[in-house]
Amino acid sequence: MPVYSHQQIIKVITGIMLCILLAALDQTVVIPAVPAIATQLNAFGHLSWIVSAYLLTSTAATPIYGKLSDMYGRRALLLPALALFIVASVLCALAQTLPQLIIFRGLQGLGGAGLMAMAQAAIADVVSPRERGRYQGYMAGMWGVASVGGPVVGGWVTDTLSWTFVFWINVPLGLAAMWLCNRALKLLPVRNLRGKIDYIGAALLTAGVTCILLVLSWGGSEYPWLSPTIFGMALASVALFCGLIWHEKRVPDAILPPRLFRSAVFSRGVLLSFITATGLLGTTFLLPLFFQLVRGVDASASGFLVMPFLVFNVIGAFTGGQLARWLGRTKLLIVLGIAGSCAGFAGMAMVGQTTPVILVMAIMGLLGVGLGICMPNTLVMVQNSSERRDVGTATGAMLFLRSMGGAFGSTLVGALLTGVYSVQLAASGFGQGAGDLGAVKPGGVLAQLGSAAQAAGVSALQSGFRFSFEALLVLSLVGLVVALGLENTQLRSTPASEPAEPAALGH
Repeated sequence: MPVYSHQQIIKVITGIMLCILLAALDQTVVIPAVPAIATQLNAFGHLSWIVSAYLLTSTAATPIYGKLSDMYGRRALLLPALALFIVASVLCALAQTLPQLIIFRGLQGLGGAGLMAMAQAAIADVVSPRERGRYQGYMAGMWGVASVGGPVVGGWVTDTLSWTFVFWINVPLGLAAMWLCNRALKLLPVRNLRGKIDYIGAALLTAGVTCILLVLSWGGSEYPWLSPTIFGMALASVALFCGLIWHEKRVPDAILPPRLFRSAVFSRGVLLSFITATGLLGTTFLLPLFFQLVRGVDASASGFLVMPFLVFNVIGAFTGGQLARWLGRTKLLIVLGIAGSCAGFAGMAMVGQTTPVILVMAIMGLLGVGLGICMPNTLVMVQNSSERRDVGTATGAMLFLRSMGGAFGSTLVGALLTGVYSVQLAASGFGQGAGDLGAVKPGGVLAQLGSAAQAAGVSALQSGFRFSFEALLVLSLVGLVVALGLENTQLRSTPASEPAEPAALGH
């Protein structure tokens, strides 16, 4: 591998920083626009799939991009990924129905996976492990800008222009990224490695998780919980996961190598990462809806109100990483982080229409810090416990399952929110013709039925949010029990030949 000068490294990083901005923005900028999209497309019942479709396809494609780029070079994979991302963004902006938008978001996720995977691989190509910390600050800063600015920009664009411009802005940014990366990544060598890609394993895992998400999304809304369709989907998910386990034990280049799960640290770390990702994406999905539908603010204001959660999440991640370096251990930090997230979820479950804004901000800050502390430290813990030959594989497997947790979180809370709302509203006698979340908005169906109907709708919606946050609290309590059983191992002080820490889900 050649040695790169600081100027050459900055040239490469400038291009991939724009890729990270695109990938990160697409996870945050669309959130405040979700209610407006659902209103125009008349699709409140399945709005969580606007987020989940992107996460599912990007998760499944990430390890495949990494393997292919080892064979054919980063530039050969990144430019087509950018092109696919741009085309899919245009299709999303032109979508006329929710199914169309979900399909196009899935295509966008296929491109977005390449942006993040190639960005992190390129860093590892040009920066040695000893010097990597010097440049990771650029990447963390870019992700922080997207995390904080995404909801604000998304809310302003939705209110001022249209939700379609949330996707149109990807076009000029994507073209600029293509131009910069085409020039910068010519510096990187093509190693022409050969190997097999576990396409079957990736397909089985993605199909199994998709079946679970469909059960959560369709159950109780499109189909009764005990219907043959829901029961069949549940059985299919079990069969697919059994097939995945059987397959992974028989292939040399498994996407989830079984030997990794023989380590208790790895298994617990993966479970904790899945739980914290579920909480992070679930909360990111719920908060803008809560402020818009329960508190009655517009999309722009909801973007600003979500900022404390995202800002403190970034602060928690940075602080957690620094404390782990100082302490030399991660167990205490992970336990404290999950305990803080438990307190945050309990607080959010009690928040209502009249709760003082400053108290809501404080609870969101506690929740953001708690989840932020956990995200990088679970990754460091898994990398630290893995054999040197397995560090890259363990990192990829963990981030793969972490992203699955994000997709699971947004779909779970979306299903719980709409399900509880519909049941509570029907019990109050106002459910006829007002079964979607948009009915509670000013000028909606419930407002037209009178103040009593509007009050019943808001009460039912608050019950849905409370139940959703309580579900995330239960998951976090399970995570706390798992964290308490962790080994309090010492972090290695010698540098290992491992990849740069990927910034999946913000860290």
